[in-house]
This record gives sequence, structure tokens and C-alpha cells, in this order.
Amino acid sequence: MESKNPNFTQEDLERKVTLTAGDIAPDFSLENSDGVSISLKDFAGKNVVLYFYPKDNTPGCTTEACEFSQNYDDFIANDCVIVGISPDSVKSHAGFINKQNLKHILLSDPDKEVAKAYGVWQVRKNYGKEYLGIVRTTFVIDKDGKILKVYKSVKAAGHAAKVLADLVK
Repeated sequence: MESKNPNFTQEDLERKVTLTAGDIAPDFSLENSDGVSISLKDFAGKNVVLYFYPKDNTPGCTTEACEFSQNYDDFIANDCVIVGISPDSVKSHAGFINKQNLKHILLSDPDKEVAKAYGVWQVRKNYGKEYLGIVRTTFVIDKDGKILKVYKSVKAAGHAAKVLADLVK
């Protein structure tokens, strides 16, 4: 990938989602909206829907989070935990959860290290400007920590229902 922006490293320019079904999901530890450290390994024995989103309280991200929350009981019934990750702060996540009455876990990745490990922190383009940001992506991880499915460049509306439908097949 070539960029006109000299502030991007070669690593930034080349980063993409390379994880696929069958790969072991990279472990991580991040703080939730209460400031408690949560690790992927904390969910061993459960399926995990791990979704990366750009920013709390924006239209698409609110739609996606609310739809996951609306389907929360159905995910739980299928032994599945929902975890959202964005670069927003713990405080921002707490406010977002409270404002939208979200039922699932949101984790703060302010250094973007987990987003980078999963390949979702990429060069983005919008209205001719380039910037680094989250490419909305979801990973379904099985009870043993293996990736079952990767949804790339997700459209927020209807995504949670699609993930749930695929999970219960």
C-alpha cells in the first residue's frame, strides 16, 4: 500500500487482518468499564464474539453495540460471551454502557496493541484524508481459543443477528 502521509510507518501501511478460521486467537488483557483487567483466557470454555469498533457514541458503533446487547440473552443461551473493543477510555466505555443500557463487556485498548495484534488497526481513508483507525471486524472464538469465523469490514446494522444466526447453525 502506498500513502501520501509520511507519518505512517511501513508496518502501519502493511497491517491487515491475517487471522483466519483455525488460528489460535491472540490472548490479551485489557480493562473493562469498571477498570478491571479482563483477559481472553478468562473466557476459556465459552465461545466469544470479539468485535472491534472505532468509537463509542457514534452512529454505526452505537447501532452495532445496541444490536449485540439486544441479542445478549440469545448469545448467552448459546454459551457465548460478547466482548467489544475500541481505543476509547474506560470512562468513555462506562458512559456508553450506561447511556445505551448495554449488557455486554466493553474493553479499552488505548495503546491499540490488541487491535494491532488482530490486524484491525489500519490506514483508513475518508473524504480523501488518510488516518489510522479501527476497521470494524468481528472474530468468533471457540471454547478452546481457536478462531471459528472472521467478519471483515462489517456493516453495523444487522451484524449481530448475522453472527448469532451463524453461531446457532
